[in-house]
Amino acid sequence: MTDNHRINVLAVVYHPFSLWRAPDWLSTRLRSDFPQVHATQLPSYQNVEDHIASADALIGWSLRAEQFALAKRLRWIHSPAAAVHQLLLVPSIAQSDVMITNAATIHGPVVAEHAIALILALAKRLPWAMRYQQEKNWAQQIMWDTEPRPREVSGANLLLIGLGNIGREVASRAAALGMRVAAVRENPARGAETAHEVHGFDQLDSLLPGADYVVLAAPLTPRTLRLFNADRLARLRKDAYLVNVARGPLIDAAALAHALGRNQFAGAALDTFDEEPLPASSPLWTLPNVFITPHTAAVTEKLWERHYALIAENMRRFLAGRPLLNLVDKSRGY
Repeated sequence: MTDNHRINVLAVVYHPFSLWRAPDWLSTRLRSDFPQVHATQLPSYQNVEDHIASADALIGWSLRAEQFALAKRLRWIHSPAAAVHQLLLVPSIAQSDVMITNAATIHGPVVAEHAIALILALAKRLPWAMRYQQEKNWAQQIMWDTEPRPREVSGANLLLIGLGNIGREVASRAAALGMRVAAVRENPARGAETAHEVHGFDQLDSLLPGADYVVLAAPLTPRTLRLFNADRLARLRKDAYLVNVARGPLIDAAALAHALGRNQFAGAALDTFDEEPLPASSPLWTLPNVFITPHTAAVTEKLWERHYALIAENMRRFLAGRPLLNLVDKSRGY
């Protein structure tokens, strides 16, 4: 593709949460920065069919099969999310030669900060302290007498599930706090420079009993779907904590609620869920050993400026026919 070739870009990024929606300036800046680009931005998917047929590139979370069937010119889809399973669930997209890029490098550092914040909150028993504050209860002795007690993270064992953009950022921050990091990933031959040890998924069961903290940072794939079922949750130590900043379906929600309700392990900090918003009927809301954040791990006021920097760089590459950054391997799902 040459620099003077005119292309059509369709941006459809809607979400009930305002920060996840593309700002109004997205298409304006694309047109300003790239005279070859005709950018159209829609506030919803309502009229996608009117524009998708002429689109060379799409910026969006998802596309239905019947919409993709109209997209004869489409060559590139950019998802402003780290996970792209919504796109790959459409067989015609997964099997096509349309390139998919994601925003994993945008979210990695921010989500990693959140994961570390959750680890520290659990270690220092901050959610429990907040409850005592609301009761005006100076609970110093109570917090010391209650197992597990407040503790330090230096010297603790972190088991990290996934060593992609988010996982690597978690590993480096955890190591800086003095934690020993073991990671499980699809290809254990890679990542030794980031974690103290790297293993394949076949070693997961044997690693779980040695972990003080388990952080889920893996993509959602057939292998990781319900990865943490009742059997694996039962392998966690009594004083271990589970943190999920990846995708809700990595955990069997019913098994998790059952295990936490019986205090099989110390507790969980959860940012993602099978169903979002989390229904009021979910037992996770009222379990005292659960700390919930409402899918805010990636929230930052700098988000869309970072998104645009990646989109603009990939647009330059797309126009010049050069390899794109954050290109998804469709066969792996990430």
